[in-house]
Amino acid sequence: MLPDLMPRPAAITPDAYAKRRAALMAELPANAAVLIPGASLATRSRDSEYPFRQNSDFYYLTGIVEPDALLVLLPGRAEGQSVVFCQNRDPLWEAWTGRRLGAVGMEAEHEVDDAYENAERDARLSALLAGREQLFVPFDDPEALALAEQVYAETEAGRRRGMPPVSGFHDVNPLIHAMRLIKSDDEITLMRHAAEISARAHCRAMRASKAGLSEYHLQAEIEHEFVWQGGSGPAYSTIVGGGDNGCVLHYVENCSPLGEGDLVLIDAGAEFDLYAGDITRTFPVSGTFSEAQREVYETVLAAQEGAVAAIKPGATLNQIHAGVVRDLTAGLVKLGLLDGEVDERMADNSYRRFYLHSTSHWLGLDVHDVGAYRLDADTPVPLEVGMVLTVEPGLYIPDAEDIPEPYRGMGIRIEDDVVVTATGHDVLTAGVPKRVAEIEMLMANK
Repeated sequence: MLPDLMPRPAAITPDAYAKRRAALMAELPANAAVLIPGASLATRSRDSEYPFRQNSDFYYLTGIVEPDALLVLLPGRAEGQSVVFCQNRDPLWEAWTGRRLGAVGMEAEHEVDDAYENAERDARLSALLAGREQLFVPFDDPEALALAEQVYAETEAGRRRGMPPVSGFHDVNPLIHAMRLIKSDDEITLMRHAAEISARAHCRAMRASKAGLSEYHLQAEIEHEFVWQGGSGPAYSTIVGGGDNGCVLHYVENCSPLGEGDLVLIDAGAEFDLYAGDITRTFPVSGTFSEAQREVYETVLAAQEGAVAAIKPGATLNQIHAGVVRDLTAGLVKLGLLDGEVDERMADNSYRRFYLHSTSHWLGLDVHDVGAYRLDADTPVPLEVGMVLTVEPGLYIPDAEDIPEPYRGMGIRIEDDVVVTATGHDVLTAGVPKRVAEIEMLMANK
């Protein structure tokens, strides 16, 4: 039986993208200009390309999904402040690769002030930027930096004709990324949908799991659900680690058989309208936790639930991580995997043999989303309403002689996506179980 289809949420409107552009321009001096290129197709091999994925910052400001576009923002321009250059209309190419909007379509569908095809870019860009003295570009984008150099050379040549030269180059990323850190209600709606698709996929993998399958079979179940529900596919490379493969943080081979009595760790999230879900669940391949597996799992779960409970406006990721470290270290001492006092094992970093990463990262258009983690070297960013973060503690116990045999080679991580609300938090990924009894019940009722 095919799975039910989820209702599709409304897309973000062109007016919302226009308001984002206006908010960015409000942060700029009047004589500034912004250049933000979109992404281009990338060759996979010979004449085959990777699936196209738009640049996140460009998409955040435009909603445009075509490759090879350029956004130019011109604060105060009387004829219109938002200009887009786009692919040329070409019936022959469109017969091969699909419809292109062209300049007319860009103006109509995306409500930019002016649009031109790329064939006109070189001729028009210089005129559009005439008199602009401060140029804001993403410093991590080679195309943007090349454009900035071109503009600088042209304005230097224009100096002899009395044109003011570009006198300053600035990185636009911090301004955009500060905006992206706080999600709008429309964004949270899309992220909730990505999270719900992801949760359904994890439940589907739990129901399908059994000894004798391979990791890629569960990957297939997960990714089928992503696309079946209208997602573009995985938001990142799906991780399915059975047995001690679960101890490899970014394991992506997904080619080993699933063994009776093993755990399997799945870290996978759907991408929907470019917004990412990001869930990790760890469960027994055959549906029932062993006593040792349950002990370690409950240790991670208690730390994870404590961290989620701590999320509220004003809290910091440092505080949340510190609580997780204390909980996990106490659990490791209780399990006999560490000796001595909890404070001592935290102070000497002994716990890091078993817990190698931070507890949280921002989530949004990118899986590890943009936005500062610190206001300065000593001040973590306080959580605000609309921020979305992951909570993902884990324990990774090596297969080593000094480890009690029942615990060897056990990797357990539990991850949810959480939005900060005025009253505390909302777990977007609550649709997939994480408590032992709930997991065993779901897997028993296949």
